[in-house]
Amino acid sequence: MKPLYRNIFFILGAVAVVIMLLTFDMDYAELWAHIRRAGWWFVAVVGVWVVIYFFNAVSWYFIIKNGEKHVPVSLGRVYKLTISGFALNYATPCGLMGGEPYRIMELSPVLGSSRATSSVILYVMMHVFSHICFWLASAILFIIMYKPDTTMWILLAAVIAFCLLAIYFFAKGYKHGMIVKTLRVLGRIPWLGKYARKLLESKHDKLLQIDSQIAELHSQHSASFYASFLFEFCARVLTALEIYFILRILTSDVNFFDCVLIMAFTSLFGNIFFFSPMQLGAREGGFALSVSALSISGAYGVYTSLITRVREVIWIIIGLALMKIGNKRNAP
Repeated sequence: MKPLYRNIFFILGAVAVVIMLLTFDMDYAELWAHIRRAGWWFVAVVGVWVVIYFFNAVSWYFIIKNGEKHVPVSLGRVYKLTISGFALNYATPCGLMGGEPYRIMELSPVLGSSRATSSVILYVMMHVFSHICFWLASAILFIIMYKPDTTMWILLAAVIAFCLLAIYFFAKGYKHGMIVKTLRVLGRIPWLGKYARKLLESKHDKLLQIDSQIAELHSQHSASFYASFLFEFCARVLTALEIYFILRILTSDVNFFDCVLIMAFTSLFGNIFFFSPMQLGAREGGFALSVSALSISGAYGVYTSLITRVREVIWIIIGLALMKIGNKRNAP
């Protein structure tokens, strides 16, 4: 990637971090007191994401390799781009407005634009697909662990139905590709349609090539597909460790499976409001609802959300710093 473009992404992320810090809805002395109260548990909260991001990177690396023994990009570089990409996604509205274009532009010089684009799109699909499977597994886990009332049964039924429908469409997309079909559907939407049709007409052959690469991963390199899914799904489960570590600060009466359910409900609620930077407000509401559903004190949900928000800011700063490190060494 040209240094100019990388600097633009860096500046956008840095501005977002400054805005977040200036608009933090808490006195900094009080915030520091909460962090000191967490002690070494706060270090564990931040540190567990070293492992989670590594699992994300391995998942993406399996997609990039696509069954090949040698690829012109190392796992270490993929790890670096994974952290920086997620940092941009956290900092920008609508999630995918920052991290995914950055990853594509960084990988295009070494992989080619079509392969870089298809690998990023496939990883985004895998990331979303693993979320859906995580929500489905958590809904079933809730039914096993608790006795849902009528209202909860209705909610769980809706979640399960949505997840099964989404899995069906993802299966179709993995089998035949989904970029061209998605643009054709978007082409029927007023205002947005003209842009989708223009993109489909101008890049039709390239988009067909990307679709063929998407289908190839599932049909011809199924081992890579399932390995990628396994690492990404495990990363989803490991995010519950963050909730577990935070709640251990407040009480010893907590188990890992409850934390899995809290993480699932919170991420589901947060993704409904994906357009909010760092899911501000949506994340807090998700925590409050999830801990209430599990008969846990609502104050725990507020504290958990606060510590999680601080951890995100720290990793956004780390991700932005990594954008400026190691680029000459990894240039093609």
